[in-house]
Amino acid sequence: MLRRSWWWILGVLFLWAGPLQAQGAYRAGLASTDITPEGPIWMAGYGNRNKPSQGVDAPLRAKVFALQYEEEKPLVLITADIIGFSREVAEDIAGQLQKKFTLPRENILLSASHTHTGPVIGHNLTGMFDLKGAEAEAIQKYTRLLVGRIVTAAGAALAKTEPVKLSVGRGKATFAVNRRVFRAAGVGFGVNPDGPVDWEVPVLRVDDAQGKVKAIVFGYACHCTTLGGDHYNLGGDWAGYAQEYLERAHPGALALFVTGCGGDANPEPRGKLAYAPQHGLEIAGAVSRVLSGPRQPVAGKLRAVFERVDLPLAKPPTRAEFEKRLKDKNVFIQRHARRHLDMLDRGEKLMTSYPCPVQVWHFGQDLTLVALGGEVVVDYALRLKRELSGTNLWMAAYANDVFAYVPSTRILIEGGYEADFNLIYYGLPCRFSNDVEEVLVKKIRTLVKR
Repeated sequence: MLRRSWWWILGVLFLWAGPLQAQGAYRAGLASTDITPEGPIWMAGYGNRNKPSQGVDAPLRAKVFALQYEEEKPLVLITADIIGFSREVAEDIAGQLQKKFTLPRENILLSASHTHTGPVIGHNLTGMFDLKGAEAEAIQKYTRLLVGRIVTAAGAALAKTEPVKLSVGRGKATFAVNRRVFRAAGVGFGVNPDGPVDWEVPVLRVDDAQGKVKAIVFGYACHCTTLGGDHYNLGGDWAGYAQEYLERAHPGALALFVTGCGGDANPEPRGKLAYAPQHGLEIAGAVSRVLSGPRQPVAGKLRAVFERVDLPLAKPPTRAEFEKRLKDKNVFIQRHARRHLDMLDRGEKLMTSYPCPVQVWHFGQDLTLVALGGEVVVDYALRLKRELSGTNLWMAAYANDVFAYVPSTRILIEGGYEADFNLIYYGLPCRFSNDVEEVLVKKIRTLVKR
C-alpha cells in the first residue's frame, strides 16, 4: 500500500511539471522591437558620466504581451530596457493606445528594467543632466523613436492573438544585496549583508494550446547597476542577459522582465561586464526551475484598476535656503537650487506632493499584480506580502512613471541617498513626508480589495 502511494505521488508530480490543461478562454499576442539608439547618445543612471555612449554591448529591446479574456478588453504589458518611463512619455504611449485600440488606461502597464547602461529618456532624471543644443535634440529624437516603436509593437501584439494557458510559480536568486551601509558620516552605498532584501523570482508561464512555452514574464527586485558610471557601452545589464538566455532556451518564446521593489538593492558582485551575464544566468536558471516544476494554474476574469495617489512631501526649503545652495560645491545641488529659484521668480508654487501611479491587475482569484511608480524600496514588498496574504501577490515598481525614490518610514528615519539626495537628480524640491508609507499602503490595499 505504501509503495502504491509513492507511485501515486510521483505521478502527481509528473503531471504538475508537464503541460497544464486549458484554464479558460485566454488569448495572447506578443511582439518585440529593437530600441537600441542608432548612434552615440547620453546614457542615464550616473551623474559622473561626461560624454555620450561609445558602443553597444547588447541590443536594447521593448516587448509587448497582450492578454485577453473572452471578448473583454485585453491587458497590455509593455517592458523595455530603459532607465524608466517618465510620466509624459508613459502617458504619450498610453494615450495613443487608448485612442487607436479603445483600451482603458488601467489595461496598459509600462515597466522599465531600470538599466543604467541605457539612454536618457525624455525629461527623466532632469537634474542629472544639463544637455543643450544637438545633445538635447538627440534625446528628444530618440524618445520619439522609442514611443513610435512601442506603439507599433503593441499594435502587432493586439492584431494577432491565439489561445493560451497560464500558470504561475516562484523561484529564488540571491545576487541582490541591500546597498545601504551605515558609516560615521551617514548612510552610504556598499554591501549590507544584514539589510532587508527580496530574493523572490515570480514567474508567469504562458503556453500555447499545445503546451509549448509562448511567453515568460518574470521579475526580481534589484537595480540593473552591475556596471558603473565609467562604462560607456549600451546594454540591458543582467536583466537583458536573463531575457536573452531564456529565449535561447525556449526558441520562439518571448521573455519579459518586470522590475520589483529593489530601490535599495544592488547586484553583487558588480563593476565588471562579465558579472552582468553571470547574474543574468542565475536569474534564467531560477526562472527555468519554475518553468519545469510545480506551478499554480491561473484562470478567470481579468480585472484592472489604475489610480494616482498624492504622496506628500515635507516642508520645502525657503528661498534663502535655495540661494545658499547656489554656493554649494556640488554642481547638481547648484542646478537643483537654480531650477526652484527660477520657479519662484515666475510666481510658481513649489510641489507639495507627487501623484504616484498605482495599478492593480487581478488574474481571476489566482494572481494579483501590483505595479507602482517610482523607485520603490524593498520594505513595501515585504510588508504587503505579509498583509495581503492569500492574494498570491506580485509586487512591481518602476512602472508607468519613474519620478523619484519612494522611501519607507525606515528609510526616512535612517536618511541617505534613497531618502534625500536622489531628489536633487529627480528635481523634487525636498524629501517625502513621514506619512508617505502609510498613504501609499492605504491606497494599495484599497485598490487590491476593490
